[in-house]
Amino acid sequence: MPPRVSAGPPAPTPPGAHASPGQVVRWVFDVLNTHHAAPLRDVLSAGSRTRLPIGTYRGVEDILGFWDGVLAALPDLTMTMQAMAEQDDTVFVRWTLTGTHTGADLAGVAPSGARIDLDGVDHATVRDGVVVANFVIFDQVQVARQLGLAPGEGSRLDVALRRGAGLLTRLRH
Repeated sequence: MPPRVSAGPPAPTPPGAHASPGQVVRWVFDVLNTHHAAPLRDVLSAGSRTRLPIGTYRGVEDILGFWDGVLAALPDLTMTMQAMAEQDDTVFVRWTLTGTHTGADLAGVAPSGARIDLDGVDHATVRDGVVVANFVIFDQVQVARQLGLAPGEGSRLDVALRRGAGLLTRLRH
């Protein structure tokens, strides 16, 4: 996928070799909010790995490709850090991602115009200024509901599907 061209703000200055792991992760969030993933090359390596509920991405190009796709699908994406904890080379971040699905396909779903408001947590390992691993947790059902792929929570269809799943479980046992 070609790099995105957007009128977002300029990329922040890279954190530098002596930055703490928390400073590196904060910089990653700042970069994503510019809507250009390419500067992330400064903190990724061939051995970097990002694991999400939807898949695992390995190496610089694979991780940048993931972010290019998200930024193309949600051209007004905003990543907000709600809380951060750092110890040694480990950083935990609770975040909120917001955006409108008006760009490209998102995980195979055509642009829906839906507003995404997603909560998640990152568990990043940063060594010598490089994000070597990032384990990301978010609620896929929350995303599916917001994109219109799953019924709204508590709706008649949601209740019926839950009851049907419960019945199937009881029948199997």
